[in-house]
Amino acid sequence: MSIAYLVTHSGGFHADEVLSTVVLSRLFPDAELKRTRELDWLTPASDRIIYDVGGDFDAQAKIFDHHQRPCPLREDGRPLSSFGLIWQHYGRGYLAAMEVPAADIEEIHQAFDTKFVLPIDLLDNGALEPSVAGPLSSLTLPTLIGSLKPVFDDPSPTAEDEAFRIALSIARHFVEACVRNLAAKARARSVVAAAVENAGDSAILELPMGMPYLSVLERSGADHILFVVNPRGADWTLNGIKLSNDTFDQRADLPANWAGLTDSDLEAACGVKGAKFCHNARFLAVADSRDAILKMADLAVSEVLQSVGGDKL
Repeated sequence: MSIAYLVTHSGGFHADEVLSTVVLSRLFPDAELKRTRELDWLTPASDRIIYDVGGDFDAQAKIFDHHQRPCPLREDGRPLSSFGLIWQHYGRGYLAAMEVPAADIEEIHQAFDTKFVLPIDLLDNGALEPSVAGPLSSLTLPTLIGSLKPVFDDPSPTAEDEAFRIALSIARHFVEACVRNLAAKARARSVVAAAVENAGDSAILELPMGMPYLSVLERSGADHILFVVNPRGADWTLNGIKLSNDTFDQRADLPANWAGLTDSDLEAACGVKGAKFCHNARFLAVADSRDAILKMADLAVSEVLQSVGGDKL
């Protein structure tokens, strides 16, 4: 029998069952969402998937709760929420439904689990304090989803279900965007790897378009590459390379005397006709042609070499 119902609890909601619903509703788009605590609905049956409620975890019976004792754990002993359980059992099917290439599904399944699912699992089970996000704690996805709950004195009997559907719509965009970005990184790998090979000993990496490149660059060991150039619409960009995705620090900054300049002022400062813009933080410059941006890149590399000594790079 096909899945006709997606069953989770009524009342207040959290990120784990909202995100679980994102996954399940794509796989079973014709299934009806039932938010309830009625025991008849929380009894496993062939026509339903029950999650974040029911007091049991049994994948064969299609019930995925994590509130019982002992609670289900990952292989490393960390607790799973309903989202983690649903992702383990339905995540690969979800990625296929998102048209992720079969060859990339296992890698992206693991990457999404680490990047997106695990933090939800830990927060929902109290194994991670929201305060680890510091002043951004009120802007984390679980907190933002929770903020969509109706206010305490909303008199509407359907307020919670309506709020859940709003949260579901918003959460869907975040899940799909993360998956698309992971898939894009997988697609970009071969292009970036070829560009790194073509760069050889040059400190400048030229890409055919803007694309994720940092992970490939790190794996390749091409520490000598300092800047990236690529076309952007009718212009070309010159970009610094962050030391990691967790910092704004770069391998090298653009010249200090370019910072914040545009058009004729920037042309005068760098001596390159067609220079258009340099960000004040010196991580991005723009020119109107490939020839102009490569000249700017050469100048930027030369300044770095002069400042640290060419034999140190």
